[in-house]
Amino acid sequence: MQGLACAVPLPERKGKAQMMKISIVDGRNQRRLILEGKLVAPWVAELKPACESAKADLGDRELVVELKCIVAINQVGENVLLELMKEGVKFRGYGVFTRHMLRQLARRVDRNHEEMRT
Repeated sequence: MQGLACAVPLPERKGKAQMMKISIVDGRNQRRLILEGKLVAPWVAELKPACESAKADLGDRELVVELKCIVAINQVGENVLLELMKEGVKFRGYGVFTRHMLRQLARRVDRNHEEMRT
């Protein structure tokens, strides 16, 4: 299993540097993008290109985006996750807040698909 991490620095707050971290972990059956920190503008803009890059040589593996230790997300972050869901990217959430947010976004995608069929 191989790993690659990309740390996107966030502005310092109360003397501590904050960041969004994107790690890539390759397995036999799937490639995981692990997101940690804050999914907020402008740093969340790194997520879509990271997903596109991760999709490049998947072969027959699946791409799964894991949200771990997410401490904040704004509307821009939700919009990027929503776009990725619409593209068929699979998600896994850790923590009550993250799982709830992913369920809400998945419902929005489902409603959108239903509206398009009618």
